[in-house]
Amino acid sequence: MDLDGTQPNANGADLPDPDLADADLTDEAVYERVRAAQWRARAAGRLSRRSVFRLGAGAAGLGLGTVLSALLPGAAHASARPTAAGPIVKPLPPELFVVHGSNAETRWEAMRGQGLLTPTDRFFVRDHVSTPLIDARTWRLKLWGTGLHGAPTEDRPVEFTYEDLLGMRSETLTAFIECTGNGRGFFASQQGQQVSGTPWKLGAIGVARWRGVPLAAVLERAGLTRRAVDVLPRGLDPDYIDGGENLGRVRRPLPVAKALKDVLLAYEMNGKPLPPDHGFPVRLVVPSWAGIASIKWLGDIQVADRPLYSPWNTRYYRLFGPDYPEEGSPPLTRMNVKSAFELAWDAALAGGRAHVLHGRSWSGNGRIRRVEVSTDGGATWRDARLHGPSLARAWTRWELPWRPPGPGRYELLARATDETGAVQPATVPYNTLGYLFGAVVRHPVTVT
Repeated sequence: MDLDGTQPNANGADLPDPDLADADLTDEAVYERVRAAQWRARAAGRLSRRSVFRLGAGAAGLGLGTVLSALLPGAAHASARPTAAGPIVKPLPPELFVVHGSNAETRWEAMRGQGLLTPTDRFFVRDHVSTPLIDARTWRLKLWGTGLHGAPTEDRPVEFTYEDLLGMRSETLTAFIECTGNGRGFFASQQGQQVSGTPWKLGAIGVARWRGVPLAAVLERAGLTRRAVDVLPRGLDPDYIDGGENLGRVRRPLPVAKALKDVLLAYEMNGKPLPPDHGFPVRLVVPSWAGIASIKWLGDIQVADRPLYSPWNTRYYRLFGPDYPEEGSPPLTRMNVKSAFELAWDAALAGGRAHVLHGRSWSGNGRIRRVEVSTDGGATWRDARLHGPSLARAWTRWELPWRPPGPGRYELLARATDETGAVQPATVPYNTLGYLFGAVVRHPVTVT
């Protein structure tokens, strides 16, 4: 069985594999299972010589943590890159952001009265190191690897200039980008569990209107072959150092099936060129997937005829903990259901009058179908009124009138259901890196 859904016959010809014909290879968890199945087939002597080559030594499935550690150092080498400014270029007024080192979280009260889109000046910032300043006139997007015709090498890649991309057919996409750790702080504050990473509340998300060139079009022009399996986009931000180990520039592979489906090479955000903090000159936008997939400051893309790995889909962005295998869960892709009130944390509300509670809910699975709100800590629930556009890759706005019965402390809860039937739970399973906190958040307010 090959990753493109074929299996060799006795003469070595490719035949469709019936078990893989309907597999959704845009879902990296499914893709991971395909890799593991191929590895087991190889062990049983049923995998073609070509498939063994494409999988690479130890690339699939079993014992990833041990096998991949030997692969990563070579992947960490990077070519020269622009000098970084840092850590964040744009202003970060305290009424708009909570600053976490090189990251900046949007305050939800700053979204009150805004439309569907997050204004660029209050869009959250997630940096591993710092924002680089890049000259678009000298910038090049470089594509290389064994998944392209002629197998161009890293030092002799296929190149695109900024002007080349501007001259290609463009598409516009309204989509959220969300850090995988959004909500991480609630593992500790709501569930009493200690996790590592930036203690975001719910402000590590934003919705923008992105304009750019479909990645599929650039891959086609670069000479994509039917043997291509993975693409590995890499940013131009400074090398990331973790515990004294240089892991190189941020990069995370995508299955070719996802790359061809709906990924955008974006050069515009909300009608203007990308600002430096949000990926200028060009970034990836990978709709509905974890924000780490939407690589900023894109510099090159490796296209390979075998699975690719990096620390960002092996060491990070998997679920680790007592309920998971040693190598962790499959790489995280699609984001879960969440809701937030457009209110300050510990907001003070005037008593003796009616209020309208406003908020937003979203899901990587698609549209939001229902939002329920509790104003008494979860004892009773009412349906909120959904309003505005209902988009599969953005959030849905909602509102609910509320007249507090008297002064005191209250906990406001919002619980969303998406079009697949997924509902926000009361709690979520523990993982050591604090990813995917999708439980209902208890938002405290005081009525005076």
